[in-house]
Amino acid sequence: MTAKQFQEAEGTGDWRVLGLGAGAWFGADSHTAGAEFAARAQRVASSAGGQGTASPAPEVSAPVQGVPLEISVRGQGVQVRLPLGPSDDGLMSAHVDVARMISAAAQELSLVAEPTVLQDVQLAMDTIDQAAVLPFWQAALGYDPVGEEDLLDPLHRHPPIWFQDQDAPRPLRNRIHLDSVMSQEIAVATVEALRDSRGTVNDHGYYATVADVEGNEVDVLPLQDGSDRWQGPDTEDWRLVFSAIACYPVTSPDQAGQLVQAVAALADEADLPLSIDVRITGTGQPLVIVDSGKDRWEMTEGYEALAARVQEAARGMGLTADVSAPRFVQVGIDAVDIPAVREFWRVALGYEQDPRDGVTDIVDPRQLNVPFFLQGLDATDEARRAQRNRIHVDLFLAHDQVAARLEAVRAAGGTVVRDQAPIWWTVADPEGNEIDITTSFGREEHFSTE
Repeated sequence: MTAKQFQEAEGTGDWRVLGLGAGAWFGADSHTAGAEFAARAQRVASSAGGQGTASPAPEVSAPVQGVPLEISVRGQGVQVRLPLGPSDDGLMSAHVDVARMISAAAQELSLVAEPTVLQDVQLAMDTIDQAAVLPFWQAALGYDPVGEEDLLDPLHRHPPIWFQDQDAPRPLRNRIHLDSVMSQEIAVATVEALRDSRGTVNDHGYYATVADVEGNEVDVLPLQDGSDRWQGPDTEDWRLVFSAIACYPVTSPDQAGQLVQAVAALADEADLPLSIDVRITGTGQPLVIVDSGKDRWEMTEGYEALAARVQEAARGMGLTADVSAPRFVQVGIDAVDIPAVREFWRVALGYEQDPRDGVTDIVDPRQLNVPFFLQGLDATDEARRAQRNRIHVDLFLAHDQVAARLEAVRAAGGTVVRDQAPIWWTVADPEGNEIDITTSFGREEHFSTE
């Protein structure tokens, strides 16, 4: 069924179809309350008939049965998502059934849906030679190719990239680049792999800036030995990749729920916010990702001690961390008037400003989408300022939120440069960096009539 048909089905009022599937956000007053709901939601999805029937928790790793579900527990609520990728066949009746049952589980716990907060941030890249550019970014980000023109984070935590044709070369540097942060050993290997794939490497010691054959840039880091971890064996499961992250493969959804609830209790006891995500790997095995959020482990006392307690709990369950799995991605924008451009993007994305002096970051208040940051641009570099970027941002919103967001970005200095109502609008910030604000609702119906 289409996104519109899913949202108009009886009992799906809590849900919205965005860029990566159908999702819902339910507010909760603690990690523990969110984890209890997450466990119930997972049981609903595992017992559904979309891809078979659930079996008892196995003694060894086995593919997850039922309807796939992605869970993101936060201190202020839980996002649940029925994921879809570009190669999937679309939403099915089983997705509607699971959505209804998850909403019923939330109601039993007195959790209230907040569909207005749902959104997916994605990226698009204009290319002349996609065959050369796409593999570069696959290696740089650790993504999977999906179809002929998409790259997708296998854990659905970082923005997909859609590659589209470029009409004429734009040879100057973009004003948008990405940071790709991973464990130190993998970062070093990634830089060498990118060098071998015709990437241009500028080594800065702690990090390297690498450009693909068309000049699109990524900063890969950290490259220095020992720079990705705390010292001491009690936190050796963790990697400091701007966020402090630990990843634990588990044997079943039930075991994932047990670990999520244990970590949630520890976070509440420490009074420190954590992101606790459950994803399904390419082999069908559940993975629990525990994430401090960018720089919080440096900003607030207590995270290292909390990390040690999480590690102790996970190892007490017989789990072994996958220290190669932690990854972090953020988007950087070069600007002359940083305050004006930052405010545009804060409004456009519904983000919050980082409160630290001298830090230009804007962050998702629920830590569900990647951070953005601003850095200076030479005002005299008029040619680069005039060239249209080869990278732009796509923002999928619920259809009933688009009009208000467009009004807000206009008030924040944005200019609508392409109007493809009712599906998408391209808005330029005060310096020409672009975002496409779009919706999945009605998309199939609209394009089928063209």
